[in-house]
Parts: sequence; C-alpha cells; structure tokens
Amino acid sequence: YPENEDDESVVLVSSNITSNTNWSNDKVYVLTTRVAIESGATLTIDPGTIIKGEVGSGANATALIVARGGKLMAEGTPTEPIIFTTIADEIQPGQIDSPNMDPELNGLWGGLIVLGNAPISADAQAVQIEGIPASDQNGLYGGSDAADNSGVLKYISIRHGGANIGEGNEINGLTMGGVGTGTLIENIEVVGNQDDGIEWFGGTVNVTNAIVWNAGDDALDTDQA
Repeated sequence: YPENEDDESVVLVSSNITSNTNWSNDKVYVLTTRVAIESGATLTIDPGTIIKGEVGSGANATALIVARGGKLMAEGTPTEPIIFTTIADEIQPGQIDSPNMDPELNGLWGGLIVLGNAPISADAQAVQIEGIPASDQNGLYGGSDAADNSGVLKYISIRHGGANIGEGNEINGLTMGGVGTGTLIENIEVVGNQDDGIEWFGGTVNVTNAIVWNAGDDALDTDQA
C-alpha cells in the first residue's frame, strides 16, 4: 500500500455494503475485492473522494457494483471529482492528477458497474452482467421498471481499469445493466481502460457529457437494446 496499513487515512473495503454508508474525501478507500452495494443500501461518496482498486484478475477482480435495488450517490464537482483508480496510483486526497501513473496504463483493477431493474432485450427478464461470476447474485440486471433509480453519478473519473476475469470477459470502465431513467449520470471520464470505456446493456438511462480516452476496445458500446 502507498502508506502503511495502519494509516487511518486508508480504509480497506473487503465486504459488501448492506446499510447506508458514507465515504469521505479525507480518506482513501481501497477495494480489496468485488464490493456490491446491496439492495436497500445507499453508498454516498463525497466530492473529491479517491477510491483505489487492488490489482486482481479472474474471479478476484476488484469492482464496485451497484446491485439492483441499491443506490450510489456519487456527486463530484468540476474541482472535486470522485476518482476511481488503481492501488498502484499514488494519488492522495486533494490531488486530481496522478503523480506516478502513465495515463496509458490499463487493466490494473476492475471498474464501476451499475445494475438496475429497467427493461433489457434478453430471453429472460434478468440476466448476469459480464465481468461478474455467475455465482454472485448481485450481478443480475434487468426488470420491468423503466424509471428505476440507481442513484446519481456526476463528475467521476475512472482510470486504469478493465481487469480480465476470463477469456474475452473484461470489466468495462463504467458498465450499466438495465439502468433506469431515474438514475442521473453525467460528466463521466474514463481513462486507460483495457476493455470498453462505457457499455450499456439495455436499460433506459440517459448519459450526458462522457469522455473516453485510450480504451482498449470500444469507447462506447451497447448491447441488449
């Protein structure tokens, strides 16, 4: 870790979020595993907060998942964006630019995955999102609520992600599965992702002001209508 593990400014996140939780910008939050915001829980991330994913691949790829029925309230600002990056990044609270990372580096953690109850065009009403093992029920997306609300994502920078969990199965920078129109997503930046920058799987959500730089696959991709 950039600091020693006893550093109170570093919070290791190793289990799912099952009750309302707040992450503040005076700490760095380290995802040590795949972490889901479970149904009924809300994670609020303050502007300027930095989240770092450990370098894991396969079923151990690190990611933050908003499960169906969960909510992420991540409202950054132009001067205090919320930054998702890799543990290898030495960026600290108050910084926006990394002091040590080449912007082209990718695949060093997973990504941000938002799943909702809005309609998709699969054979079943709900299916499993790519990048998440089938054994994890928090990876299901799709339903019948076009106005479903998964929260607010504003002024978010997602960097150096896209870890591979299997052959041809990488995590995108920002993945949306069955996300509804009640969700507000705007001013999103994805830098150096190994797979797609942003991918939508069905859903009805509108995304405005998105920039993708140096994606290994598509900048923007859609599936499931």
